[in-house]
Amino acid sequence: QVQLVESGGGLVQAGGSLRLSCAASGRTFSNHPMGWFRQAPGKEREFVAAIDMSGGNTVYTDSVKGRFTTSRDKAKNTVYLQMNSLKPEDTAVYYCAVGSMWQRFPPTDYTYWGQGTQVTVSS
Repeated sequence: QVQLVESGGGLVQAGGSLRLSCAASGRTFSNHPMGWFRQAPGKEREFVAAIDMSGGNTVYTDSVKGRFTTSRDKAKNTVYLQMNSLKPEDTAVYYCAVGSMWQRFPPTDYTYWGQGTQVTVSS
């Protein structure tokens, strides 16, 4: 059974940092790009970041560039999202997902999804 489990969310003050983890089990996804998405209340799920199969290339949505960094540890089958200089508008449920192709941004281009982890940034 394939499972993605996010962790690391929580409540943080504006300007603070959090590190999200996404651990995969059931199969390896080392040959797939991995993405991060978020969904705030009343809004659609939006692309945040992605990392390619090698881990050497990343892409970010404009609003998080320079603040968020994604990485992957293939040996641990885990992907990370380091979030710095957090802002109240970053508040959302964050999801990791397995991509079908590199540099695809619509959620429909991602297959397996985690259950999400809540990130709340207070002002």
